[in-house]
Amino acid sequence: MASTTQISHAYRSLYRNILKAVQYSSPARFVARDQLRRAFREPGATYDERGIKRTNWFLEAAAKEKGMEHRILKNLLRVQKMSNETKVANATAYNHYDMTVAMLNKSMGTLLR
Repeated sequence: MASTTQISHAYRSLYRNILKAVQYSSPARFVARDQLRRAFREPGATYDERGIKRTNWFLEAAAKEKGMEHRILKNLLRVQKMSNETKVANATAYNHYDMTVAMLNKSMGTLLR
């Protein structure tokens, strides 16, 4: 079990790296912030130090240059924003997308959503 200071440090480091990765752009930073808040407020959430460290590495790489990581993050946030706007759409519309993100997380050891 992680202490509250470890959890708050993890939250702050992830949030700081997200802001750098999206270059403080207006819609992306709010979508990412809301997603991070939901992840940390989830009732059954567990603290995974290794996953947090790898996610921070991923976000740092996305911030460093406009490579594959930057494009993946950009598309993740774009799809999340669109899915928030289209809640009326079919509930199964994002099943394939969610499975793809889950496989990406499993193969890279990250905690992206």
